Amino acid sequence: MCRLVESIKVEDGRPRNLTFHNRRMNSARSALFGRSDHIDLGGVLTVPSSCRSGVFKCRVVYAHDIIAVEFVRYERRIIRSLKAVYDDVIDYAYKYEDRESIQKLLEQKEDCDDILIIKNNLVTDTSFSNITCYDGDRWVTPSTPLLKGTKRDSLLSEGIIEEEIISVSDLRRFFRLSFINAMLDLGDSVIDIADIVL
Repeated sequence: MCRLVESIKVEDGRPRNLTFHNRRMNSARSALFGRSDHIDLGGVLTVPSSCRSGVFKCRVVYAHDIIAVEFVRYERRIIRSLKAVYDDVIDYAYKYEDRESIQKLLEQKEDCDDILIIKNNLVTDTSFSNITCYDGDRWVTPSTPLLKGTKRDSLLSEGIIEEEIISVSDLRRFFRLSFINAMLDLGDSVIDIADIVL
């Protein structure tokens, strides 16, 4: 049985963005396991008293139903460079616990801190996040992510970022890249496009 994960930001005891986590988790349960019932993470998660000050990552492991919930203090990764890696067959449409295909690509990062995954010459994600690119006027996210992240969906729904196809050659139109995921908001972690090894 495949297992999936939701990683949820808990800030000062409050789980964030649960609407989008609920939507993705229940959509995956329906598609992969045929479940029609709805789990509301807001009614399931109990934040321990030791995790009510500061920022924590809540990791929910699930399949048909929730299997495990854990809380760990969050420490932001420092990313200063990316290595473009190419894989035209990788499939990570659901947030699987098994990340072997991504781990194999990480072996190609050489001296860089992380990877930028290119599929069919189109920009997708890093090993741990969706991305947005800044062109001097607007933030744009690739319309071809491997995984449609909850932060990405939230920012798109609010009109803060826009979506379009971004090929490898299109990257030179942009100045900066911001990593976004459940734990990282737009602008929290940014590198220059020049720091991507293509």
